[in-house]
Amino acid sequence: MKIAYLSSPSLLLEASSDPVGQAEFELQFNCLSSALATSDIGLIPLAWNDPSTFWGDYAAVLIGTTWDYWEKPELFLQVLQRIEAENVTLFNSCQQVIWNSRKTYLKDLQSAGIPTIPTLWLDHPTTDGLEEAFERWKTDRIVVKRQIGAGSMGQLLLSRGDTLPDYPHSAMVQPFVESIQAVGEYSFLFFDGDFSHALLKRPKAGDYRVQGHYGGWETRYSPDKSELTLARSVLDPLGEMPLYARVDLVRAPDDTLWLIELELIEPYLYPEQTDGLGERFASALLRRLSAV
Repeated sequence: MKIAYLSSPSLLLEASSDPVGQAEFELQFNCLSSALATSDIGLIPLAWNDPSTFWGDYAAVLIGTTWDYWEKPELFLQVLQRIEAENVTLFNSCQQVIWNSRKTYLKDLQSAGIPTIPTLWLDHPTTDGLEEAFERWKTDRIVVKRQIGAGSMGQLLLSRGDTLPDYPHSAMVQPFVESIQAVGEYSFLFFDGDFSHALLKRPKAGDYRVQGHYGGWETRYSPDKSELTLARSVLDPLGEMPLYARVDLVRAPDDTLWLIELELIEPYLYPEQTDGLGERFASALLRRLSAV
């Protein structure tokens, strides 16, 4: 059996322009492919935008390290729709990807009772519009993010009185969460609804972005029962259980937890922060394939 593993084309090059991303691709792909090989399943890395791919050659398609999809989101969704139109099983499903690709999904989760970071949604952000955010939350710093984006790309940290530079994107505006700098960001990984592992992502000194591209680093984390219960509850409102999900939480000023992101498209799974990830993922995948 062959399963396609979708990736950014640049990560498949021998000399990538993104060495951090390529290192993470290799860690994750090797972990998953080794585990699947024990069940006689070949995991084949493919550029997600390669028009020559015949999807019917594969029993299923995994969205893996497609970490440039947000540059061409419409084309990306067209590819996924084509895969499903050819009756090839896609993980996660195109319906879930469409919903998760725009950060407005957080509105749905908040309506379902999930605690999220307070957010102001601005389709056409302006400096005057940001003043509402400063006043609403009585804060001196805010973060401006794209509604479609990943990896902190296009993200701005602004202080009261700053002028918003040209920002031709629909935006979400949030108060700066101080605990990210002081404590970090918690990530919980689930496969077919089952908890796999958790980690704490920390920014480098003087920064607030936890991604490796900005000098962020991670450590293993053992959540307590209440933390795990909250993280797992984020999946409850979903109509369909995703094969894989990463739930990212941060500490609110009152020491409770807020959801900062639910990643259902192309989360990095952090295989270096746990043991047996490949086997757990393979077991979940085989269980799902057997139900198709």
